[in-house]
Amino acid sequence: MTQTMPRPAIMPALLYRDPRAAVEFLARAFGFEPRLVAADGDGGIAHAELVLGGAMVMVGPARDEGFGAFVGVPAEVGKATAGIYVVVADPDAVHATAVAAGAEILLPLTDQDYGGRDFTCRDPEGQIWSFGSYDPWGA
Repeated sequence: MTQTMPRPAIMPALLYRDPRAAVEFLARAFGFEPRLVAADGDGGIAHAELVLGGAMVMVGPARDEGFGAFVGVPAEVGKATAGIYVVVADPDAVHATAVAAGAEILLPLTDQDYGGRDFTCRDPEGQIWSFGSYDPWGA
């Protein structure tokens, strides 16, 4: 019997001062693929949905209205207020593309005592990303 996992019901929503540059960086550095990119009418991005495997993140512009009235960007706060962990099959390969794209490596590739291999980095606008082979849903 094959068990299928439901689609994730939690999708992080990240705000960026330059969402277009963020979408391009997340694709180049980490392998995210744009699923939907909605223009804002002024040449910018109002909303984007990026997927990687079965995961999704939403990207939008940092502004003082709507959702942005309640959520800041790391540069405003002085540091990120959350980090995102993404399960990947080959963290070494993601690390290589992240470094090549200019991500700041905060924690190097490490084999963890609890299993898996991972690293943590910061994107150009200060959001924190971790990529690893440890899957907490795995056996």
